[in-house]
Amino acid sequence: MSKRHASEALEDLYGVDSPASKRSRFDEGPEVDGNTTATPSENRGDSISDDDVDDGDGGNAPARAPIRQSAPTEGYGDLYLDTIDRNVLDFDFEKLCSISLSNINVYACLVCGKYFQGRGPKSHAYFHALEDGHHVFINMATQKVYVLPEGYEVRSKSLDDIKYVSDPRYSRQEVMELDRKPRTAWTLGGKQYTPGYVGMNNIKENDYLNVVMQALSHVGPLRNFLLLEDLSSRSELVKRCAILFRKIWNSRAFKNHVSPHELLQEISLRSNKKFTLTEQSDPVDFLSWFLNNLHLGLGGSKTKPGSSIIQRIFQGKLKVESQAITAKADLGDRLRFEEAAEVKTDITRFLLLTLDLPPAPLFQDELEGNIIPQVPLTTILSKYDGVKAQEHLAQRKRYRLMHPLPPYLIFHIKRFSKNKFVSERNPTIVTFDARVGLDASPYVEPSPADYPPGEPIWYDLVANVTHEAVRAKEDVADTGEERKTWKVQLKDKGRDEWVVCQDLFVEQIQKELLYLGESYLQVWERRRDSRGKQKR
Repeated sequence: MSKRHASEALEDLYGVDSPASKRSRFDEGPEVDGNTTATPSENRGDSISDDDVDDGDGGNAPARAPIRQSAPTEGYGDLYLDTIDRNVLDFDFEKLCSISLSNINVYACLVCGKYFQGRGPKSHAYFHALEDGHHVFINMATQKVYVLPEGYEVRSKSLDDIKYVSDPRYSRQEVMELDRKPRTAWTLGGKQYTPGYVGMNNIKENDYLNVVMQALSHVGPLRNFLLLEDLSSRSELVKRCAILFRKIWNSRAFKNHVSPHELLQEISLRSNKKFTLTEQSDPVDFLSWFLNNLHLGLGGSKTKPGSSIIQRIFQGKLKVESQAITAKADLGDRLRFEEAAEVKTDITRFLLLTLDLPPAPLFQDELEGNIIPQVPLTTILSKYDGVKAQEHLAQRKRYRLMHPLPPYLIFHIKRFSKNKFVSERNPTIVTFDARVGLDASPYVEPSPADYPPGEPIWYDLVANVTHEAVRAKEDVADTGEERKTWKVQLKDKGRDEWVVCQDLFVEQIQKELLYLGESYLQVWERRRDSRGKQKR
């Protein structure tokens, strides 16, 4: 029946049946299965006969199963939606049932935030609804919302924000404006944050992964590809990476940080636990592994260059000239080293370039001015000018970059070296000017067909991963034990500002102070000309 209006007196409605109860109605059908649904005529206004009412003698009455409905009772479509607690919802963790640990057909309870499997009468989500009184669940694969134990789908616009946080989607226009306009958003608690520059949860020892993912999420072509393309047929690694990127750039998030737990679990599985969240690894080792596996997950070939977007963004060509060095004894039994007349030339491909630091001085000068040595970035880049030679494994080698240069260059500044006894760190500071950029033309083999000789090739810094050594035990002095911590400096192109991210902490930094940290990994983007195209 229809609801009583406030203007109607109760006496006028004497003798009229009360409306159907909002509580779940029961029948005596123990054979109801998960696919059985009641007809609309059965869903509306069903009343319980006197024979169905318990007379109070107790425990011998058979258990009754709630009626399964294909649609909500008329007038009660928003039932239980007021029990949803958005403050406890966190869709960043791996979608596993909290009871069976299965990842098949997983639903999230929108009241407590836990994951449960299935929604049939014998499922864990069904029993959770009966035992705890939590009735609203979302399917993590289809983003459909259901009410249990009745089992009908809820179609309400008020749930769109939850669906968007669970699986953010972007239009092409939104993606094109990510780096062009300054963007500001607010969390559920009213805290202000900038989409794309959010904290990332360090679950235990996964800060090495956090800085790499933050840096890669600001590589424009890679980010745009993962935000826009349909990756349903790709590997699980690619899909989880895309989900993390979409959540990093989400402007309607409930919190101002994300967690890489779901991606970490897949990485741990794929790498045979080489990279885990419980043990710290090297960011460069992880980056090399991740880019190669992402390339294969996107359908790339091991032999054909440029077969995936990873290689089209980062892969370049390097010319290597090598001369063999032989040792011979002369008449005086003195050892003489001779270079072979033949110079062997090879063309190899790279995803990142390693830069060697000069050895740190062992002693200070009389003014104690060389405590922390400094070296310009252009000096250590001279390794690739084709003139400076390096000796390695009885060979003298010279390196030179070749055209066409990739849209993005990744530099690895080699700070750590290991021998049989100890691991050593080179604290040399690498200086650079992020305001001016980097001219890569002195390190490239001239090719008039690809680029005009003598013209500069400018690159701008996008991300700078820095290392910081922290004493392992704060309460013990001079132990010599150091713990590695990692930070990443990111450029906010919309505001022309720089921010530094370390786990959950995000703060601004002046561009003049970027080089003061121990730079370990850098991502440089090729500057576009006035027409908006990258110079070839």
